[in-house]
Amino acid sequence: MSLVLTGSPSLPPLLARGALLSPFKRPSPDAEFPRTRLVLPGLRVDLARLAAYERVCGFATGDDALPLTYPHVLGFPLAMRLMSDRGFPLPLLGLVHTSIDITRRRSLAATGGYELAVYVGGLEPHRRGTEASVITELRSDGDVVWESRSTYLARHRTNAEPSADRAAPTPLPAVAEWRLAGDVGRRYGAASGDRNPIHLHPLTARLFGFPRAIAHGMWTVARCLAAHGAPDAVLMRAEFRAPVLLPGTVTYAEDGGRFELRGSGDRLHMSGCVDPLR
Repeated sequence: MSLVLTGSPSLPPLLARGALLSPFKRPSPDAEFPRTRLVLPGLRVDLARLAAYERVCGFATGDDALPLTYPHVLGFPLAMRLMSDRGFPLPLLGLVHTSIDITRRRSLAATGGYELAVYVGGLEPHRRGTEASVITELRSDGDVVWESRSTYLARHRTNAEPSADRAAPTPLPAVAEWRLAGDVGRRYGAASGDRNPIHLHPLTARLFGFPRAIAHGMWTVARCLAAHGAPDAVLMRAEFRAPVLLPGTVTYAEDGGRFELRGSGDRLHMSGCVDPLR
């Protein structure tokens, strides 16, 4: 079933509803989930908000082209509406963004008109709980020009056998060292609309078990892609491995189409790759 929206939902009420409902959720890979497809037609990009996003992520400003990761920002309020719904079985509080796959079929004009659609792709068992996939599609003249699949993990006890730890990959060649200010989470939250308290202030981050605020996972991907670049038609995959504490220092590394962000002791925070779409 498709539900056509007349405007993008407001995030603060969705976050509040999701937080209030979280204690009552019972995550399971066999649980039912909303089958509704949320559709937002006639979408136009707010160019001032886009410019703020480009600045905080390190993209060049002023080009009539959307950064590869920006449609995720456009779709985030619709995804939050689905995940804060009473029928979504995973608790919003504590939900961890574990990966994102993006397919872009061509360059996307910032001044273009689009139709946005978001839906839950399904639930899967995970060694640490249950993982949900959320699909976002951007259409132009009826054709899907950009799509993503994000996975979100709800941690809970399972009967799964512990898996062997993956061997730490050999670090890619270091390219740059980035010193991240303590307000990166607040600036990215203002530009993207994602004002999760774990990203904003040390005090609110401590409520969720973090010693300091942590950078948004999607900021780390966008920052790396701003440095690495990507072809117009591209497949991109990124996995989030460990949080980046703010303020802090990280190393950006790349080799061919692969890129990663590491911390002290070569701790891997995020890894990704870009491949031309053929």
